[in-house]
Amino acid sequence: MRNADLLQYAARVVRCGVVRTALVLLAMGIGVAAVVLVSALGEGARRYVAEQFGALGTNLVIVLPGRSETAGAGPAIASGETTRDITLDDALALSRSLAVRRLAPLIVGLGAVRAAEGADARVREGPVLGSTSDFLAVRNMTLSQGVFLPGGDPHHAAQVCVIGGTIAAELFGTQPPLGRWLRIGDRRFRVIGVLAKQGTSLGLDTDELVIVPIAAAQALFNTEGLFRVLVEAKQRDQVPQAKADAEAIMQQRHEGERDVTVITQDAVLATFDRILGTLTLAIGGLAAISLAVAGILVMNVMLISVAQRRSEIGLLKALGATAAEIRRIFFSEAVLLALGGAAAGVAVGLLGQQVLVAAFPNIPFAAPWWALVAAPLTAIVTAVVFTVMPARRAAKLDPVQALSRR
Repeated sequence: MRNADLLQYAARVVRCGVVRTALVLLAMGIGVAAVVLVSALGEGARRYVAEQFGALGTNLVIVLPGRSETAGAGPAIASGETTRDITLDDALALSRSLAVRRLAPLIVGLGAVRAAEGADARVREGPVLGSTSDFLAVRNMTLSQGVFLPGGDPHHAAQVCVIGGTIAAELFGTQPPLGRWLRIGDRRFRVIGVLAKQGTSLGLDTDELVIVPIAAAQALFNTEGLFRVLVEAKQRDQVPQAKADAEAIMQQRHEGERDVTVITQDAVLATFDRILGTLTLAIGGLAAISLAVAGILVMNVMLISVAQRRSEIGLLKALGATAAEIRRIFFSEAVLLALGGAAAGVAVGLLGQQVLVAAFPNIPFAAPWWALVAAPLTAIVTAVVFTVMPARRAAKLDPVQALSRR
């Protein structure tokens, strides 16, 4: 049989067996769609984490209290000991490093925020962040109105603040917020700037943020310890030097104790990338098991087909078809079914991906290219492998015995 005749014959068999074809297409389609969707979920999570860390700024080194390789909660906390604080003077000392361009010490807390004027002023609780004038540049944030926190000695607090757009709209409505007074706890702050809309970053909605000078935040929350220190290196290739200098300076100031954690933005991102990449591959492998189940279904369907088509196979062999040609007929049918199921599965998977994007627009769901290639190829290979036994059984049929059992 010529290749064209073989494909035409296989296509006719596939069209005639409606129920058999539908079952195989459904099984293959579900397997391929599962791989595409699961890989899209994993890739979307990986890209989301990368974007969130990228929004923090560039060339960052992060200093946290407590000794740990991955987070600020070190062994001291686990053993019930008190973690030594990072003070404002500790943070300012980091600027001695020649690799450091600027830094921003941070204090974060929750406060009841309300407009200071008017008896009917609305009150809402929101995140309050204390920092310095360099915070805006370190975090790559922008203003829509006004100016940011003033420079000067960070130990002296001006009673000013910068607020997010949501806070401005909820507390002041359509009135201009610049120059108005806010009350946070028992302290008053004059609004001098409004942040441009930037959305959520690592779980913190910057549109609901109130930023005050670091010294004012220390007084407001009655604490000397910093939440963390963001250090920006001058160049990307100076990040390792900035990290090493930060560790050395903090160790020197803390009487030789290595009691802080210094991590780089790239290291954290690389860790998340490896974890999520491995998780995507693992879950994609689990989803691929459904393709093996589909392969078993293909084998069973083909075995039934051999039993039902004994007379047809016998006639083909009586007319001169060789055992190799009989096997090729069954393999051609399996490949056509796998191609149809793979195409349907990819289409359903991509449609499901669009549904996920519509439901969660902040997460960039996208199936990676390897999933779009590997899933159909796996479906075809699985179909061929599980067709070997039915094809061999059909090829071994004796034409006389097969025709006598019509």
